[in-house]
Amino acid sequence: MTSWSIDFAPLVPLWLLYGLAAAALAIAAALVWRRAPGAWLRAAAFALALVGLADPNLVQENRRPLKDIVAVVVDRSESQQLGDRPRQTDQARDEVEARLKALGDVDLRVVETSRAESDTEGTRLFAALRGALADAPPDRVGGAILITDGDVHDIPGAASALGFNAPLHALITGHEGERQRRIELIEAPRYGIVGKDQTIAARVLDSASQGEPVRLTVRRDGETIATIDAAVGERIEVKTPIEHAGRNVVELEIAPVPGELTTEGDRAVVDIDGVRDKLRVLLVSGKPHPGERMWRNLLKSDANVDLVHFTILRPPEKGGDGVPINELSLIAFPVADLFGRKIKDFDLIIFDRYAQQSILPYAYLENIADYVRRGGALLMAEGPEYSTPDGLYYSPLGAITPAEPTGEDLEAPFRPQAAELGLRHPVTRGLVGPDGTGDPPTLGRWFRLVGAKATDGQTVMTGPDNRPLLVLSRVDKGRVALLLSDQIWLWARGYDGGGPYLDLLRRLAHWLMKEPELEEEALRASAHGRAITVERQSVSGEARETVLIGPDGTRTPLAFAAVAPGLSRAQTTVDRFGLYRAEDGEHVALVNVGPENPLEMRDVVSTTEKLRPLAEATGGSARRLSETKADDANVPRIVGLNPAPFYAGGGYIGIKRTGSSELIGARSTSLASGFFGLAVLLGMIVAGWMAEAGRFGRRPKSPHPKARLAGRAPPV
Repeated sequence: MTSWSIDFAPLVPLWLLYGLAAAALAIAAALVWRRAPGAWLRAAAFALALVGLADPNLVQENRRPLKDIVAVVVDRSESQQLGDRPRQTDQARDEVEARLKALGDVDLRVVETSRAESDTEGTRLFAALRGALADAPPDRVGGAILITDGDVHDIPGAASALGFNAPLHALITGHEGERQRRIELIEAPRYGIVGKDQTIAARVLDSASQGEPVRLTVRRDGETIATIDAAVGERIEVKTPIEHAGRNVVELEIAPVPGELTTEGDRAVVDIDGVRDKLRVLLVSGKPHPGERMWRNLLKSDANVDLVHFTILRPPEKGGDGVPINELSLIAFPVADLFGRKIKDFDLIIFDRYAQQSILPYAYLENIADYVRRGGALLMAEGPEYSTPDGLYYSPLGAITPAEPTGEDLEAPFRPQAAELGLRHPVTRGLVGPDGTGDPPTLGRWFRLVGAKATDGQTVMTGPDNRPLLVLSRVDKGRVALLLSDQIWLWARGYDGGGPYLDLLRRLAHWLMKEPELEEEALRASAHGRAITVERQSVSGEARETVLIGPDGTRTPLAFAAVAPGLSRAQTTVDRFGLYRAEDGEHVALVNVGPENPLEMRDVVSTTEKLRPLAEATGGSARRLSETKADDANVPRIVGLNPAPFYAGGGYIGIKRTGSSELIGARSTSLASGFFGLAVLLGMIVAGWMAEAGRFGRRPKSPHPKARLAGRAPPV
């Protein structure tokens, strides 16, 4: 293709050229006004001189036409996987590609969005569009076609933000009359104080509500805690008690309705991390001894522990001298408050070598037993007093104590060790038995073991001849730990190499307060990205078939591998976000993969309204591919149009023919330089001079002087 044009390359600066042109115009106008001979010739000479200074060139260009660039963005987000949308999308893509290729002279660029990115950031079609046209000159872009359900989350506010001046068309999958019911979280707390309620605010939205009531079921860690009746659009406040520290998975679920696009919106998940405000501990020491200081230092070193500690300095053998109890202390101790009305406020009660010394009447010891049965925690660290008639076993606490004294106390050095069950128990695993490498730790010696026979619970640590040393027991809703030695302080002092007293007592306290990580039989699930890790803690070692249930009900068997005694682990990768449930027939573990309320799935009803304003601002259109669920994708005709205000009609959509071309050769010829230009200019100057000198035609006679004075010429 050859084209001709004139190009100017001024020999002087433009300001000087404009000044000369203005001066020439003024002189030529004056000459014409005075009717001076040769005025027009002089004006033409000025013009030729200015043209020479402008240096016009005749340019001949040989160009090769370029193809118009058209981008097709295919939405593959999570919402595009619903119903028959995948089929419509595939049909539309194939048809659009075929029709654009049939037009010819089209550089087709097809890009598909990532399903993984939509899970976290929503549908970002215009980011994909900008990527497809990143290297395309704006004047070559002939248009863009989006194949989507219309739920796009990065729509620019104006057509100018697209970066090109061409039509945008949106072909919408889905059909009219779609219905979605979903739970929208309004307030979702991230943290909660253990023992207190947290409020979750939500509402139920329905794209085709007919006024029917909604029943909302609330579960915490898989256990139903409330059922609430509400109306669509009404704010619902759910009070959720935080029972334990760590992850509390709260599930909100509504019943599905007929005709829903998906039931994934019928469930919302909130992860609340339970934290303890203050751990209130009541420590009762029966007598001064070296281990008392260890208990106090251990508990006071933790800023989160609110400790109440009292020590009985009067030994039991002096209890028969007749001195009233209320005269044994300078300050009256609030026994009635601590062991009566306020006992339920304590998270943990510790008896350190306490015996019946008439300080705590039986009524208060019965209160402690009731406190444990209702969910409290009791730790008993016993010495020789346990084997005497004044020991706590022979008090009301004996009913909840897991070991009976035999009177065969051991006063000899020994090294504590893990019982067979203790090797697998989370309280002692790896501390007093082999760690993950199979090497048992070297523990310092103790010198006293209270003789006892376990009657209940689990013995996790033993002394010589497998005598029980640490026994754990569940009593109704509460828990009891019995340590049958007062020598653990030797580990704290580092005697004979010491031992892991700090980790052991911390795990023991957490087990007593029902921390999920210290449960003997449990499933735990965690997620990192799309990878799910399921751990099975089992003291019994019983093998159980475990499955992972996805948001859509898909069941995936899990294969576990042992990682430590009593602990096995399975890992799997999932392809979608949502709430997953691991079940082994007895235990349930919940884990939420991805955002708790994914942006992509908040609104999945297909729509033309979100993209219509932007499409029409570019001259394009937004239209549905199908009217009903049974229809195939009806792709409109695609035509090429010259630049125009509109590029769409009843049965067609158009792309702009840009007319872009590529220069492959050019030749330039100067029109005002060289011999020809100089000759024309000199010729015009000479012609103007001759006209002024009267060389062209007969020169008229001069008027008579008197006639000139009279203002007129005499007749000839």
